[in-house]
Amino acid sequence: MPAGPYEHLVTGLRAAAQHYMSDPASDSFAAEGIAQILETTVKTTPGVAVGGISVTTKGTVTARAVTGEDVRALYDLQTEAQQGPCLTAVEHPSPDGIVVAHDLASAPDADRWPIFARAAVDHGYRSLLSTDLAVNSMGRVGMTLYAHAAGAFDDATRTVAGLSAVQAALVLDGAERTAHLQRALHGRDLIGQAKGILMERHGIDADEAFQMLVSASQDTNVRLPAVARFVTDEATAARRDPPRTG
Repeated sequence: MPAGPYEHLVTGLRAAAQHYMSDPASDSFAAEGIAQILETTVKTTPGVAVGGISVTTKGTVTARAVTGEDVRALYDLQTEAQQGPCLTAVEHPSPDGIVVAHDLASAPDADRWPIFARAAVDHGYRSLLSTDLAVNSMGRVGMTLYAHAAGAFDDATRTVAGLSAVQAALVLDGAERTAHLQRALHGRDLIGQAKGILMERHGIDADEAFQMLVSASQDTNVRLPAVARFVTDEATAARRDPPRTG
């Protein structure tokens, strides 16, 4: 039985999901996961030439994965010119989170983003589809697909891009949550080490040592893990280079 037009997309997204679940503590898993999602989407979506996945926050569009450096340049241009599909998706969101430009060389699309549209056409792209999905404090994750031909994006493409963007957003969200958990565990470990140092140094119990850290944090307006790091770093330096006597 012949494969359906999007069977390869399903296979690719499944592989990305398996990669996502295999080692979520890895520093590279998010970058590799969204790159795989993007490449699969570009290869399996009819008419699409290149694409990118970005995060937009406070007027800045940051590329997280691209299939060509011209795509990265178009992301940078959106930040510089303060216009383009990623910013439009944030400022004027559509119900399905998708922005489509059918022909960047003519009105109304050319007039909507004059600087960006002209640059996209200069790179050889006449139409685009940009999906937007609000995630969390990172900003808004978006996937932008570019086609050389005008009018390349139909309803089926909108659905495919939307599903792919959802998975990319989940990967990035998972990466942020994992990093947050790792920072929290590391901070707790630092606080425990600092408490032990203070207990030994001042002959106090754990509660008193913790209160010393809290008081130092409040007095200096420095977060508790940073205070704990200062204590542990100071103790490490003292052991490595003890003061000379005599």
